[in-house]
Amino acid sequence: MQTRRARKSYDPRLVTLVRDSGDAALAMRLGVPRTTAAGWLRRAPSSIVTAPDLVATNTALLARVAHLEKRVRRMAAFLRILLVILRIVQPDLRRLRIPRAEDKARLLRAVERSRDVLGLRRVLRITGLSPSRLAAWRRAERGCALADALSCPRSSPQRLTHAEVSEIRSMTTAAEYRHVSTGKLALLAQRLGRVVAAPATWCRLVRERGWRRPRQRVHPRPPRVGIRAARPNEIWHIDTTVVRLLDGSRVYVHAVIDNLSRRILAWRVADRFDPGVTASLLVDAGRHLGAEHSPPMLLADSGVENLNGAVDALVNDGRLRRVLAGTEIDSSNSMIEAFWRVLKHQWLFLNRLDTADAVRRLVAFYVEEHNRRLPHSAFDGQTPDEMYFGTGGHVPAVLEVAKSAARRRRLEVHRAARCAVCV
Repeated sequence: MQTRRARKSYDPRLVTLVRDSGDAALAMRLGVPRTTAAGWLRRAPSSIVTAPDLVATNTALLARVAHLEKRVRRMAAFLRILLVILRIVQPDLRRLRIPRAEDKARLLRAVERSRDVLGLRRVLRITGLSPSRLAAWRRAERGCALADALSCPRSSPQRLTHAEVSEIRSMTTAAEYRHVSTGKLALLAQRLGRVVAAPATWCRLVRERGWRRPRQRVHPRPPRVGIRAARPNEIWHIDTTVVRLLDGSRVYVHAVIDNLSRRILAWRVADRFDPGVTASLLVDAGRHLGAEHSPPMLLADSGVENLNGAVDALVNDGRLRRVLAGTEIDSSNSMIEAFWRVLKHQWLFLNRLDTADAVRRLVAFYVEEHNRRLPHSAFDGQTPDEMYFGTGGHVPAVLEVAKSAARRRRLEVHRAARCAVCV
């Protein structure tokens, strides 16, 4: 079968020259066949659209070309930056796991839009996808025509049926079994012959499908604000904490704290647990109180160190009013518990706790820092000693003036800064 030869084209300017001169030999000297040159002389000239005509008649087309060229330059710049970032980060796209179905669908749409321009093989090489992985994603995206299956059940025939999943959901969300844990409920369902599935499968379905067990607990509303004193020595808190040494032995730290000022009034470190330490601590804490001062309210827990004959004698003498936290009042002994947490995690546990003397030395240092040097956020920069003795009323105003002066200095320094660009 004969193939049709491609028609050869010539420069329109040569055709115009031959027609204007009427001399076909001009074209023949340039290699144009004689019959072709003769045909140029016989046929009437055809209209040719030149660049000046295009500028004059189709400015909208030129504007669109300029807009497309601008978009191409912008996309090339964006692609250049993206390629540099990819070379720096060097992600392993072949091992990258994409668990979300929405992300897989977005990547599939991008592959379909790009394959006509770049070709499927080049797109797969750029994205790091294998042909088998792409085909699996396409099958998963199409899903299954069955209403109760996300994908074809023939691909994994050991999966639970739709009826079994519905039965698991009904038993999981039923109030009848709210007292049964999910693992025991799976075994109970096997005993009842309703669903035979592993407890791990039950837990996975509950987690993936967001089924809520009807097991909401009902608790009383916790107090938002604890007990607060209006003046120093109105409310005291006392408690004991245990500190373990490196050899496994224990030492016991006792302390009394004032409610208003958070000042540690007295403390003691003992090698063994002695219930009599509480009474001596309370005597030390109230040694400076005059006879005209009303007895402080002692907030303590119901431990044996707080409920003994020595402490009862102080209460019976009218020197204290004891209140058991969590039993006689709703408020807890959280203020002294907060001090224990800060003492341990911000100081004691940062040092070597090998002997009771070391713990005693460390506690003495931190109590001195806590009372005299470290400001409390609840007191606008005042220390517990200043709150307890009433000597720090001027501190908040001084700090506010310092803040204003610091802001002014900061503005002056930044506005006075000059560089070569500013000049």
